[in-house]
Amino acid sequence: MAFTLQEKDPKRYRRKARMISVMMVGQLIIFSMLFSLLLSSVMESSLWAHGLGIALGLLATSALFAGLKERPWMGEISYVWQLKNHLSRIQGYQASLERAVDEDNRAALDVLSFYHEGVDQVAALNGKAPDPARVAQKERVLERRQALALPDRVTVFDPHDLSAFTRR
Repeated sequence: MAFTLQEKDPKRYRRKARMISVMMVGQLIIFSMLFSLLLSSVMESSLWAHGLGIALGLLATSALFAGLKERPWMGEISYVWQLKNHLSRIQGYQASLERAVDEDNRAALDVLSFYHEGVDQVAALNGKAPDPARVAQKERVLERRQALALPDRVTVFDPHDLSAFTRR
């Protein structure tokens, strides 16, 4: 299924990310304390019971937020998680894609162009400056795209495009 880059407000994203992070930590603490208390009352109070309570608290928090990720108020966070997942998949094929760019492979140019657009968007959403090494790679891909009269930007990524390339 194709993934499309969307415009997101960086300030709104950072505010929601902080709020959700605090909620997750609070939920983890509450669940961990609750499970530790329950396990300590059933079994004798020990480090093992408290450790198991923390592990159960982590599982419960993960399950809760996995169920909530489709809610509208989690839209920005869910979008960025998906984007980072796609970017990490592309990064696994980076060497093969770079070789294919040298051969003017259109699919490789599209995937790498999307990759650089996505990395720039994640950096902007997190309030960070782009990596100078990535800027040089992006410029190289852009020059190749312009030489082949391809559009400068690619905002859609189909994971099936990676099947033509080898992983690392």
